Amino acid sequence: MQPVTYQPIGIIRSPYVDVVGMPIQAVAARGVAGTIELAPSLAGGIKDIEGFSHLTLIYHLHLSKGVELEVVPFMDLKAHGIFATRSPKRPNPIGISVVRLTGVEEGRLLIEDVDIVDGTPLLDIKPYVPAIDDRQTDRIGWFAGRVERVQEIRADDRFQQP
Repeated sequence: MQPVTYQPIGIIRSPYVDVVGMPIQAVAARGVAGTIELAPSLAGGIKDIEGFSHLTLIYHLHLSKGVELEVVPFMDLKAHGIFATRSPKRPNPIGISVVRLTGVEEGRLLIEDVDIVDGTPLLDIKPYVPAIDDRQTDRIGWFAGRVERVQEIRADDRFQQP
């Protein structure tokens, strides 16, 4: 396969200077404020974005070191294949979060529900549209019985059986 190269379109700013204490999913970061500092040359790309309440951010997990094909994720005690988890130790360390857009200020986007470390390179922004993006699921694999606890777990914690 041919290599794929991307250039960041901006930087995500958040109160989390490292992963210690950071929520592991956006749902556990409700109300946490941050900003997106967009590259000035791309400012025209946010025209009409204020019409959306939520955005999907796609970003590079720049602090992730190494690749592991099996990991013990924060929400379990057993190893799972990397593609059955949301762990950052991926062959392509890409993160995805849905955040709330609270404002637009001259090339900067004000956001909330930020579960992303400060200084993370942003690769893309897409509007979140529930009718297109929200799906009913039949199965959630090993997350069943654990997903309810996502708000309790931080990036430096390990899952504990209730």
